[in-house]
Amino acid sequence: MRARKASQNSQEADLVVVGAGAAGLWCAQRAAELCGPTVSVLVLEKTARTGTKVLASGGTHCNLTTTLDAARAASLFGKQGARFLRHALRVLPPLAVRERFLGWGVPSVEAPLEKVFPSSGRARDVRDALERALLSSGARLRLNAGVRSLALTEKGFALQLETREVVRARQVVLAVGGMSYPKTGTTGDGYAWLRALDLPLVAPVPALVPLSSPAPWVRALSGVALQDVEVSIHDASGREHGRRRRPLLFTHRGVSGPAAMDLSEIVSRARSLAGDAAVAFTLRVDLCPSNSREQLRTALIAAAARTKPPLVSHVLPAGLPRRVLQAALASAGWNKPDPRAHALTRELRQALIEALKGLSIPIDGTLGYEYAEVTAGGLDLAAVDPGSAQVRRYPGLYVCGELLDLQGPIGGLNFQAAFAMGEVAALAIAREYGR
Repeated sequence: MRARKASQNSQEADLVVVGAGAAGLWCAQRAAELCGPTVSVLVLEKTARTGTKVLASGGTHCNLTTTLDAARAASLFGKQGARFLRHALRVLPPLAVRERFLGWGVPSVEAPLEKVFPSSGRARDVRDALERALLSSGARLRLNAGVRSLALTEKGFALQLETREVVRARQVVLAVGGMSYPKTGTTGDGYAWLRALDLPLVAPVPALVPLSSPAPWVRALSGVALQDVEVSIHDASGREHGRRRRPLLFTHRGVSGPAAMDLSEIVSRARSLAGDAAVAFTLRVDLCPSNSREQLRTALIAAAARTKPPLVSHVLPAGLPRRVLQAALASAGWNKPDPRAHALTRELRQALIEALKGLSIPIDGTLGYEYAEVTAGGLDLAAVDPGSAQVRRYPGLYVCGELLDLQGPIGGLNFQAAFAMGEVAALAIAREYGR
């Protein structure tokens, strides 16, 4: 789809939205739709296309929202994030996002782990729908229009472009994203503008990113996926910092998948505080989360008492990959092939149960922004009115999306938050014009 571009001479607008990603496209099209043709809306996008990150999301399938209700979705953003998002998710709950996309010709389907995807399985359909809605609303779009700086004026704001043009606006929405996936154009430009306005920032760090491990045995399991495990992250003192029950994937550099990535901000934040030095964490993996230690112990003892004791792998819950079981056996002190149940001494059986309920994976960092799905940190939420997305100190300046210190786990939640904050910003802007 080819987007219409605004005239190169168009250097004024009532509202300028910087960034044509999920939050920016949603906010701009809604503001233009609500305000009507008497209010000019201009979108500035630094790259050659809209929604680049939308196109790459969910393995190009785009997990666009969640099946959770508004309250449950908000709770997954932590206490502060949940309070901040409460209003926005009431205004635009997940079901409303699905209905809006259906009206744009993009039906959706539910998937495991509370996920929602376009029925076609194509992220392009989501991006194209947002772009069509934007252009149909009457908003103008300029591609290859990177912003160099943002300044206050007597009548609003002045944005200097990389072309040295100056675009003036009464109101500005910043939706430029953070620093995750920098190849998509999200290179942290907005942080400098916020600092120049003396606004409080929480140091940005990569989040929803794979974890790295120095252990050769972990890397040797590359490609092995565990569909149902519970993981917890612990610092060098043994203190637990987070827990998730989600799929886990071993990689040639460590571990990935929702279970590991949902906890990655903890590691990133610690590394940032340590000056990017190596950090020591342990990821403990409960390989049998539906079975208690006592249930495992009973099953192994009963198997050992049979006339023909089975292999240990045949006693444990189905679905545990043999290579992972071998890693658990090695952790327990058994470095031979899969033993029969009666070969386990009492001590070895207990050690194996502990390994099955908490296989320890050493973690020394993350793979960084290049592999991060979102950026944690950004504009401190205390500086923003949650009912309008407007920066408290600067009337007419709004911030949406990843530039805010607001991030949730994998599962369409961050897109949902971006859409919802874009919605409340658009509604607030419309109120300013009496709409």
